[in-house]
Amino acid sequence: MTTTTSTPKSVTPARADTLDIDRIRADFPILLRKVYGKPLVYLDSAATTQKPEQVIRTISNHYRNTHANVHRGIYALSSEATALYEGTRKKVADFIGTADTGEIIFTRNTSESINLVAHAWGTMNLKAGDEILLTEMEHHSNLVPWFLLAKRTGAVVRHIPIDDNGLLDLDRGFKLLSEKTKIVAVTHTSNVLGTINPIDEIIQRAHKQGAIVLIDAAQGVPHAPVDVSKMNADFVAFSAHKMLGPSGVGVLYGRRKLLEGMDPFMGGGDMISNVTLTDASWSELPWKFEAGTPNIADVIGFGAAIDYLNDLGMDRVRQHELDLTTYAMERLQELGDIDIYGPMDPSKRAGVIAFNERSVHSHDLATILDREGIAIRAGHHCAQPLMTILGQSATARVSFYIHNDRRDVDALMAGLTCAGRFFGKR
Repeated sequence: MTTTTSTPKSVTPARADTLDIDRIRADFPILLRKVYGKPLVYLDSAATTQKPEQVIRTISNHYRNTHANVHRGIYALSSEATALYEGTRKKVADFIGTADTGEIIFTRNTSESINLVAHAWGTMNLKAGDEILLTEMEHHSNLVPWFLLAKRTGAVVRHIPIDDNGLLDLDRGFKLLSEKTKIVAVTHTSNVLGTINPIDEIIQRAHKQGAIVLIDAAQGVPHAPVDVSKMNADFVAFSAHKMLGPSGVGVLYGRRKLLEGMDPFMGGGDMISNVTLTDASWSELPWKFEAGTPNIADVIGFGAAIDYLNDLGMDRVRQHELDLTTYAMERLQELGDIDIYGPMDPSKRAGVIAFNERSVHSHDLATILDREGIAIRAGHHCAQPLMTILGQSATARVSFYIHNDRRDVDALMAGLTCAGRFFGKR
C-alpha cells in the first residue's frame, strides 16, 4: 500500500480551473492572515474547512436579528428562527437527493450520527452472534460505536480488508457477507488514503444478503455529488464543518421506515408528543431524534454553506479537486524520497494525500511547514488500525478544498524543500 518513487513524473500542463479560485479566496477572511509572517496556506480541510464570509455573516445576522428558540413560540422571532432552521433541513434534503425532510436528522457531528444508529437501531436489532461488517480503513468514528454495540449485544465485528493499492479487497470482503451480517458500515471516502469506495456496489451486495448499510460520508458529501436515493442508502452520516459550515452540526439521513421503527436516541424537550408522570410518546420525524434546544444559529449558518456549494456546483468542486490532486501527486513524486499511501490513480481518490518523507517524522515535517505558514495534519488521523496496517505510527497529510489551487501546491513543495535542507536531506 506504500508507493515509493524515485523517478520524477512529468507534470501535466496547466489548465483552466473549473472554479474561479481568486474570487473564491476573497470570500474567506482567514486566508488574509499571516502565520509567522508568511501567507497562510491551509491544507487541512479534511479535518475541518474554513468558512466563507457568507456563512459567518449569516450566523451573525441570526444572532443580531432573528434569534429565538425554534418550534415552541408563536411570536414573530420564534417563527422566523423556525423557518430558517427548517429551511436548512430542506436544503440538506435537496443537496443529498431525498424529497422527505423527515429523513434528515440534525446531530452534533458525524460521530453522533453514527452513534445514534448504533444505539437506536443496533440495540433493537442485534443479538449475540450477529455480525457487523466494517472495513480496515475506517475512521475511529465508524469503528468505536460498533465496538460498543458489539459489547452490549454480543455481536461480532468483522472487517473488509484493503489491498496493496489502498483499495477495498471486495473479493475477500464480500465472502464475509452471510445471513449473520446485519449491518455494513463503510466510509464513502477514506480520510487517510483518499480512496473513494464503490458504495453502490457495496450497498447492492449487502442488501442482497439482507443487511442494511450505513455510509460514513464525512469526506464524501462535501467533495462530490451524492444522491442517497440513487445509491439506495439506508443511513448516511456527515458533518457541516467539513463543507464550509460551522462546527457542532451533523446530519444523519435515514430511510423513513427504519427511523420510524427506532426508539429515540435521547429524551427531553421537543422530541415528545405527549408526557405524563409515568410515560411519554414521541414526536413525528425528524424531531423524534432531536431532543432539547438545537444548535439553531449554526444550522442556519449551514444553510448558507449549502447555498455556497450549490452556487459553485458539486460536479465542478469534484473536478477541481481531481485536477489539483493530480498535480500535487506529480509534484510530490519529484522529491524522490516520498512514500505516498493510497491509490496512485487520482481518479480513485479524493483531494487527500497522506505521505511520509523517509527519515523525517511527520510531526517534524509539519512543524517546519508551519513555520512557512503551511498548515498540514500529522498523526494517525483517527485511524490507528489503518496506521498499523501501513506499518506507520503517523503520516503527514495534505487535503484540498475549493479555495486551494496550484499555487498552494507549489508553496507546499517549497516548504518540503526547505524542510529537506533543515534535515540535511536536500
